Amino acid sequence: MRVFVVAAFVAGACLTASLTPLTSASAQEKKDEKKEKELIKLLDEIETAIKAKKFEDVIPLAKKAAELDPKNPAVPFAAATAHTALRQNAEAVKEWTKLISLEPKAARAYDSRGDAQLKLGNFKEAVADFDEYLKTDPKFAPEHWRRGIALYYAGRFKDGAAQFDLHRKVNPEDVENSAWHYLCNARANTPKKAREDLIPVTKDGRVPMNKVLELFAGKIKPQDVLDAAENAKLKDEPLKEARFYANLYVALYYESEGDAKKCLEHMTTAAEKYKIGHYMWDVADVHLKLLKAKK
Repeated sequence: MRVFVVAAFVAGACLTASLTPLTSASAQEKKDEKKEKELIKLLDEIETAIKAKKFEDVIPLAKKAAELDPKNPAVPFAAATAHTALRQNAEAVKEWTKLISLEPKAARAYDSRGDAQLKLGNFKEAVADFDEYLKTDPKFAPEHWRRGIALYYAGRFKDGAAQFDLHRKVNPEDVENSAWHYLCNARANTPKKAREDLIPVTKDGRVPMNKVLELFAGKIKPQDVLDAAENAKLKDEPLKEARFYANLYVALYYESEGDAKKCLEHMTTAAEKYKIGHYMWDVADVHLKLLKAKK
């Protein structure tokens, strides 16, 4: 972070010295030196807070730092990182946008802003940001399953299916990738066609993923997925996660079958009763908001 600060102040000092008399320059240099020390101290505190995951502390520190140096890209980066960690997505979008305005070539800022846009329900904007990121780093395209989810919600089902088919090359043993490919394919074509094209997975040992795959293959009923989560002899957070994923994918399955009532029921359970720290909870949360808005 300091690199940005020092570079900014060195450039500023040279400009000031060239435009002012010697006596004024000396006073200005002292003022700039004091300001720089304050800024470096703030950035040190910000870095310490981020490392300690004290993200609530980062935001007021970043605000003070921005007042000292509004053109330092390290500051919106820190603020955006904190807002993202706190799931304050609207604020995160603003800070990532500030960073991009200061550093247009900061490709990963587009990717991170895309995540925040997706979680806000701004799916077209999310896809646009992900695509902008991939222009700079196209080799990451097979990894970008988040883009596939954004495409699903943006209504670009054929493109979404293609993204999950691409992701299969780098992550062949992931039931969730298979499930989202199914969901896109079912909407682009039919559930029958999606079952025929279901991506096979044999090594995803997470509960209840093997049952989720069987559900989308048409071999079992939704209740079997829910029962698998309950009967796995898990406790605490692992049990909570299993219940979340069971309800999430049962809800998504019902959506592919056109059962809006059952989809709402299980998406509500997933998002409101079993909140977890994973990205997929944010997906469930935004999906639930969409369902409630329609209702």
